Amino acid sequence: MDASLAGYLRAIFLGLLQALTEFLPISSSGHLVLAPHLIGDQVSSLTFDVGLHIGTLLAVLIYFWRDWASIAVSLVADVPRHRARIDRWSAPSRLGLWIVVATVPAVVVGALLKDTLEDCFRAPAAVGVSLLFFSGVIWFADRVGGQYLELRDVNARRSIVIGLAQAVALIPGTSRSGITIAAARGLGFDRPAAARFSFMLSAPAVAGAAVLTLGSAISNQEPVSWGLLAVGATTSALTGMVVIRVLMQYIQTRSLDAFIWYRVALGCAVLTAVGLGWL
Repeated sequence: MDASLAGYLRAIFLGLLQALTEFLPISSSGHLVLAPHLIGDQVSSLTFDVGLHIGTLLAVLIYFWRDWASIAVSLVADVPRHRARIDRWSAPSRLGLWIVVATVPAVVVGALLKDTLEDCFRAPAAVGVSLLFFSGVIWFADRVGGQYLELRDVNARRSIVIGLAQAVALIPGTSRSGITIAAARGLGFDRPAAARFSFMLSAPAVAGAAVLTLGSAISNQEPVSWGLLAVGATTSALTGMVVIRVLMQYIQTRSLDAFIWYRVALGCAVLTAVGLGWL
């Protein structure tokens, strides 16, 4: 990895890109597939990917620290006292359980099909098509979704549906946050509740991705540039917290239309560039 000034500038750029696209419903994987075509293939280091994932994980853990603390304290009290009688658990304990349940589909699909999905859909043309197709899915779900469910209304069935949507996000260009918010909206959750559950659901997904990527880096004996990794992670974490705060405020009164139009414009631009031979 290039530890020059250009390398640090790339680290800052990718830290910003990871945070913006991980939490906004515009697809982090799609943007990171396109990034090497724009600023060079030096951005593809496995150890640097670890830094980006650690940064976005820290953003979610720090921003929602009160929720995580409440979940942890409640589980410590409820599990020994009520064991498997989930109906007697407190709301924070059940929320923690549903986050785990919703994570399972992506873990299973990722273990079985991750490499296949990336091989089939990692080309810029495939990313462009995914951006356009899932823009329609997100728009439709946000439009027809009800506003009558809140975060406390998450249950086993609803968490599984949202978890299945998260598994679909393994296709680059989908957007993990976008498709999980869309699934929650389709089930009837209001936008703030849908976004909050989506962001908290990202914690185990991002942590798992970081562990897997770190394992690949270690197995490949890739040298680590700790300075670049730290800069990328710090940029991603700080930007991520700002993005979460802004989006949570934004969707209190607005739809997801602005992000959908951005996805459509980007998808059309990517497919045009592919058609002209630029990508």
